[in-house]
Amino acid sequence: TVTEPVTEPVPTAEEEEEEEEEEEEDDGLAGRFLRLEREQSALLRELPPFGEPVSHIYHPLDYAWEPHRDFVRRYCRTPKRVLFLGMNPGPFGMAQTGVPFGEAWHVREWLRVVGGVKKPPSEHPKRPVLGLTCRRAEVS
Repeated sequence: TVTEPVTEPVPTAEEEEEEEEEEEEDDGLAGRFLRLEREQSALLRELPPFGEPVSHIYHPLDYAWEPHRDFVRRYCRTPKRVLFLGMNPGPFGMAQTGVPFGEAWHVREWLRVVGGVKKPPSEHPKRPVLGLTCRRAEVS
């Protein structure tokens, strides 16, 4: 389900406290990973804005946090021998779902990830965020 645009990408102190409580329940690997991601996202928000020709920047860990958190809690329970050096989230993958390399159909049907996706504050008209209902597939 896609809801209204995220007007303030930085969670309020109350929201962060609630999320920290939820993540503390899962203080294992997934909880530690989610806290680290929140810290890194905060650092990214501090970067100076990009200039032309960049007109839109999507932050899926802000507006698609719920399915992302569900993905991490489901699949990041034990140590893995994996290293992500960089990710191209793509307009029909992580930009829609919050799940790395995950187009909506696979995230929803194969991985069984759930959660609401909000609209980003500035959405490109040719790249709308439809969340887990997106029918387009990544070509890469």
